[in-house]
Amino acid sequence: MSPTIPPLAAKLGGLQSSAIRDLLKLTTRAEIIGLAGGLPDAELMPRERIAVAADAALRSAGPLQYTESPGWRPLRAVLTERESARLGRTVDLDEVFVTHGSQQALSLLAEVLLDPGALVVVEDPAYVGALQVFRAAGARIVAVPLDAEGMRTDVLADLLARGERPAVVHTVSNFHNPGGVTMSPQRRAHLAELADAHGFWVIEDDPYGELWFDTPAPAPVATYSRNVIRLSSASKILAPSLRVGWMVAPDPVCRAVELLKQGADLCGSALTHQIAADLLADEAWLTAHVDHVRTVYGTRAKSLVHAVRTRFGDRVHCTDATGGMFVWADFTDGTDTQALLPRALEAGVAYVPGSAFAVDGGYRNSMRMCFTTSDAAILTEAVDRLARAAG
Repeated sequence: MSPTIPPLAAKLGGLQSSAIRDLLKLTTRAEIIGLAGGLPDAELMPRERIAVAADAALRSAGPLQYTESPGWRPLRAVLTERESARLGRTVDLDEVFVTHGSQQALSLLAEVLLDPGALVVVEDPAYVGALQVFRAAGARIVAVPLDAEGMRTDVLADLLARGERPAVVHTVSNFHNPGGVTMSPQRRAHLAELADAHGFWVIEDDPYGELWFDTPAPAPVATYSRNVIRLSSASKILAPSLRVGWMVAPDPVCRAVELLKQGADLCGSALTHQIAADLLADEAWLTAHVDHVRTVYGTRAKSLVHAVRTRFGDRVHCTDATGGMFVWADFTDGTDTQALLPRALEAGVAYVPGSAFAVDGGYRNSMRMCFTTSDAAILTEAVDRLARAAG
């Protein structure tokens, strides 16, 4: 008699694997130039400086022990200073909570802020990691479009005027993933005004804010309202493997997240927290390091945009790369990027079709390209290969 296999939770039926991570499995061949990933360049990660910090941490046994659920206190103190400067107000230590990357913060917040069926407003195209989290939470998701100034807060205002009452509005305010745009100061203020007037939370997801090329990103949405929960991360400026993310939120939110984190993984790594605190507190070194990363990424971004515009002309419209890690491009001649992808892979180049970021379908003529891990010559060759595949 065959054993009866116990069922899995019903909520898994509506979830899909990340199309991006599935695509990366197909692009590991050395001959393929990868524009699909969302990875910072490992060659720019400060291995030697991390080794020094790790050696210093391991001179005592403390970093090998469990730490507090909200994060190692000295790291939180460093983050408090950084976030106070960023927000232009005093951030209390109890408002800073360290998580296993900012993605964990997003996941824990979904459990804290959302009941099944609650309305979440996201940008369209959307960050895939946010969609996965909100779908797992059983949320009802409504999309608001992006334009060159970021989230269309006028469309959000129309939704509210029609009686929609979101529990959460999620935004990647700086150098959007995947859209490549940055929300204007006027829209930041408008979004905060709407949050205060209608009583919803804004999750401002900001992993890329320090990666500006020519002009610093505007003041965070969180400077305009206490209804904004700000997320950030060391992954893009130091190293993803440290798994150090953080949120700035009112104390009741942090305490609720603490209860859930205790059930999820008890606490983060005291070792990587101490390493991150060492690096983030070394302001002179960190400034020079991040400036170097910005310079390299800025050169690569502009090379990719120049290659696309030169090779495709009016056939492709792409965003200006002013920071972050991504360029969003639209074929104007009806080219289906999902159908094009197999030919592109055969030609030796990979990208992510825009449909992977669609909330309710669409973006069949769009694609996201990442410029961080290849130099200018390789990026130009990637665009040439894409052009040959597109015909």
